[in-house]
Amino acid sequence: MTSLGTLGVAVIGTGRMGADHVRRIDEVISGARVAAVVDIDAARVKHLADRIEGCTAYTDPAAAMDDPGVDAVLIASPGPAHEATLLDAFARDLPVLCEKPLTPDAASALRVLEAERALGHRRVQVGFMRRYDAGYRSLKSLLDQGTYGRPLMLHNKHRNADTPPGFTNAMMINDSVVHEIDVTRWLLDDEITAVRVLRPSPTGNAPEGLSDPQLILFETAGGRVVDTELFVNCGFGYQVSCEAVCEGGTARIGDDHGVFSNTAGHWGGAIPPGFVERFEEAYDRQVQRWVRATLRGEVEGPSCWDGYAAAAVCEAGVRAQASGERVAVELVERPALYR
Repeated sequence: MTSLGTLGVAVIGTGRMGADHVRRIDEVISGARVAAVVDIDAARVKHLADRIEGCTAYTDPAAAMDDPGVDAVLIASPGPAHEATLLDAFARDLPVLCEKPLTPDAASALRVLEAERALGHRRVQVGFMRRYDAGYRSLKSLLDQGTYGRPLMLHNKHRNADTPPGFTNAMMINDSVVHEIDVTRWLLDDEITAVRVLRPSPTGNAPEGLSDPQLILFETAGGRVVDTELFVNCGFGYQVSCEAVCEGGTARIGDDHGVFSNTAGHWGGAIPPGFVERFEEAYDRQVQRWVRATLRGEVEGPSCWDGYAAAAVCEAGVRAQASGERVAVELVERPALYR
């Protein structure tokens, strides 16, 4: 570690998520400092670095990793750039927190997994932040303890006010439903084996060519069925919820986020405008846990296997979306390192 006794982190990619992680490390969490920032936009990273004592700006990720003050890497660059950056980190045996996706497709994710496996130990935590949300963590605890018996089904809702320009049907799976893919696997401790996508009549609020909403159905190896209502142009805010249906009861999270009030002839609560606001505490907890584990010389949280499995399910989902048919998920045998 650095002479300051803290983890020196290089943040690679300083767009919306990367800049937020720079702020988080610099102002919110403990045990780490921003030692380097990296982006192809030299002016942007210089502006960020100039505001943080001891931080150096780079346009080349490998150069940042060779900075003697860098002990670990947080990757927040676009998905297609992840594979090369991860392999560079492996070559230096650096710990990594990689924003989802691990990589954009299953083949490249498998290459990353095999490269990490060749090291003989884990180095990567994948940024599936919902695992660090208080509600999802409570639901996971209830299911693991068997509080309501064996889980049989999950019902998910994923709603967003609107989509940015250029948002495609494939992105509805790869950028949105990927979170339900990960929490399904995590909550049930079960692999998704098949996907089907139903496309009802689209809302008039959706951009031309975008089929929204959609209903995505998962089957799991353990015989569970999971549905997700995806509605990314709902117009009123960001809502995420999950209900587990078990043999002895049900448990639901997400409906009561924030304050519920009664005043002046009105009742109700606020709906977050976006995912950053809804999951701010989860992002904080995720990065803090990563820093503490890294300082202990450990790696925890979602692994390269989780990133690969999510990519494989996404690929099946995109094929199911286009064909309207049930599509099986193809996975290699899970290596011992990730069991």
